[in-house]
Amino acid sequence: MGLARHVVCAMSGGVDSSVSALLLKRRGYSVTGVFMKNWDSLDESGLCTSDKDCEDAYKVCQTLDIPFHQVSYVKEYWHEVFSNLLKEYQKGRTPNPDIMCNKHIKFNHFYKYAIDTLGADAMATGHYARTSQEDEEVFQQTFSSPPTKLFRDRFEIRNPVRLHQGADLFKDQTFFLSQIPQDALRHTLFPLAGLTKDFVRKIAIEAGLHHVVKKKESMGICFIGERNFENFILEYLEPKPGSFVSVEDGSVKGNHKGWFTMTLGQRARIGGQKDPWFVVDKDIATGDVMVAPTTNHPSLFRDTLKTDRFHWITTEPPRELAQNKMMECHFRFIHQMPLMRCTVTLNMDGTVWISLAEPVRALTPGQVTMKSFLYVPFGFNKMLLCIFSLLCCTKVMNAWAVGRSSSWGRLSSRCSAVESGC
Repeated sequence: MGLARHVVCAMSGGVDSSVSALLLKRRGYSVTGVFMKNWDSLDESGLCTSDKDCEDAYKVCQTLDIPFHQVSYVKEYWHEVFSNLLKEYQKGRTPNPDIMCNKHIKFNHFYKYAIDTLGADAMATGHYARTSQEDEEVFQQTFSSPPTKLFRDRFEIRNPVRLHQGADLFKDQTFFLSQIPQDALRHTLFPLAGLTKDFVRKIAIEAGLHHVVKKKESMGICFIGERNFENFILEYLEPKPGSFVSVEDGSVKGNHKGWFTMTLGQRARIGGQKDPWFVVDKDIATGDVMVAPTTNHPSLFRDTLKTDRFHWITTEPPRELAQNKMMECHFRFIHQMPLMRCTVTLNMDGTVWISLAEPVRALTPGQVTMKSFLYVPFGFNKMLLCIFSLLCCTKVMNAWAVGRSSSWGRLSSRCSAVESGC
């Protein structure tokens, strides 16, 4: 009998990663649990939450009788994730730190630590996702270096690994894995691929992992926790006071501390206003934040958008798009948002125009969280094709703007100028 395959499992102290480690051990692998510390901060009560999570992960490894390690990427997270996050907010964009963390930390630094330092044959995480590989195929993959040539050899035989939705479509986390490199994807196992969240909890209870089952599931941006976002972001960025301006008549409705404390579509916190107002657009040149009086105001909807260059999961675009420069697929830009039919048109510079089947509320420029799906030929789930960053949108219902105030005209013309420069 040969030596058991060595798998390093990323442990967060939560139920998903704990059950992942349990399932890997039941499959006969030699499992090592590793906890990553990415943020060094105290919550409001003065308790370091990462220390509690680390303790919970350690207890799980003790229960499973597997080795436990802890590694710190606080410095790397600050420089490669959080600093970029602040820069994006200053540009008036809405980035996704979870996608950036998976790309730069978990599937880069941690992946290299698992393979190079701990000598693992593969790594594993508790994400609800699956790949086009069976487990044994993961162990048969060779470790490759990043390409040194600009163009690949056209005679090279390639079989890229594809990323698919898991069995639990509600918990589907392919969204957060959409920028991980192909080499890391080739050497990663997702033990929860065929399970639902409820079944995972059941497994944890039966295994006696009650301390992780009882934990509240983490939601939102991990390093902010329960804190108010505006107060948190103002600890790192200088206030940039400006006005809330109505798209209806150009009147000033109130003042704010900085456009970067808000995202499109959210309710604007305007003191003294009886009725709710919602963020439509942000002008970082003047500091004005345009607001609309209803949550479904026409100015909040878009049906066409332009992106920067796509990050293709399989490194290259589908053959249909490469040949025809156009393709039908599905779109989403928020986790758990229902998939929407769209038409993708490929431009010569690698950017893409996307026409949606119906208008979408609050499409947010700069949100590196959009992705396009195609149905896989054989299954019930969908395959993630790519991720891209939104550069600009085209407003719908332009007829509504005819005859409206000059404030709406200024907003429309500014958006048009941005679009023409994309």
